[in-house]
Amino acid sequence: MSERFAIYYAPSATSPLWDRASAWLGRDPLTGESFDGTVAGIERNRLLNLTQSASRYAFHATIKPPMALAPGMTLDDLRAALAGFAGRQQPFVLGQLQVASLDGFLALIPAEPNEALQDFAAYVVEEFEPFRAELTLKDRAARLARGLTPRQEELLDSYGYPYVFDEFRFHMTLTDRLPEEDRADILSAAQAWFGPDLVEPVNFDRLVLFHEPDSGGPFKRLEDYKLGA
Repeated sequence: MSERFAIYYAPSATSPLWDRASAWLGRDPLTGESFDGTVAGIERNRLLNLTQSASRYAFHATIKPPMALAPGMTLDDLRAALAGFAGRQQPFVLGQLQVASLDGFLALIPAEPNEALQDFAAYVVEEFEPFRAELTLKDRAARLARGLTPRQEELLDSYGYPYVFDEFRFHMTLTDRLPEEDRADILSAAQAWFGPDLVEPVNFDRLVLFHEPDSGGPFKRLEDYKLGA
């Protein structure tokens, strides 16, 4: 697989939360800037070792998972479809976010269930399905090797990703899966670092197009599509 595109939620690139997350993950995928120095008392090299995958994918919540474009589809087609789709939607309140542990990794998740969010994410997955190239046999096998439920395997075969629709959980990943000895102090550091920007409810006001130019390389933030614009 070569390049892939993903439709994510991410906060505005001028927001304090974006700046804070970029510093935590060590890079800004919009500007390409890298960050040094300790974060909430955690030495940079240690944090980089615990956030390699999270940093590669960048600070985001997956809505339409990374995909190669289907034959006949172009980036311009995807951009036009995103602009039209976003313009027909209305922003909604996502609510307050909190730092939580999910299956051993840290992420920002909504403090309360949000039915509007679940419905919107499902709508995006379905709407942009024509842009997705079929999953390769190699990629399918790699997914299955991680262990999936029958429902997740069904979604993988239908949509190229096992965690959509009823299996979708909104989360903005902050770390890779943490060794047990790192969990307590990295959780404490994340809560201290992100806490000041988690006081107010967050609005879901945009979809953001991200790009993986080369397989296994870092994702880049391409363009924002504000809802209702």
